[in-house]
Order: sequence, then structure tokens, then C-alpha cells
Amino acid sequence: MNIYVGNLSYKISKEDLKQLFEEYGEVSSVSLISDKYTGQSKGFGFVVMENKDDAERAIQELNGREVDHREMKVNEARPKPDNFVKRNR
Repeated sequence: MNIYVGNLSYKISKEDLKQLFEEYGEVSSVSLISDKYTGQSKGFGFVVMENKDDAERAIQELNGREVDHREMKVNEARPKPDNFVKRNR
């Protein structure tokens, strides 16, 4: 299951995020989204967990948890719409 994680501290690392989610099960991948020009984190990312039950438990437990003075927003990621047009080409 692909999980959206928002309202992250700009200082959080992929490893930090992985460790948070590994408390609930195996993490397949973690990606943090950053500005392509500055490399600065945009404050959100995605975590993939193969086991749906583990992923749902992680969402329940981590949504609203404060990490580095920010309340995380955690939910199942929505797929990109079919008419998604990449901006800033």
C-alpha cells in the first residue's frame, strides 16, 4: 500500500521516516519529495508497505502524531488522475 505522509519537518530524513513506519511492519520504500532546484524538502513524502493490515495500522497510529514539533498527516495515497499534466517542464 502506498501511504502519503504530509506536514513533515524539513529536517526529517528518509531513514527517520522508515524507522517510524517499521514499528508497524516491513517498509518496501520511502521517498521524500524535494524542490528540484534547491533540493529543499517540500515537507511530504510516500512510504510503501506491502502488507495492507500493517499499513492500515501505521496510518491509524501515526496520523496526527507529533514528530519534530509538527503533526503528521498520514493516509492512503491517492493515484494521480489520468489527466495529470506535469508542471514546470
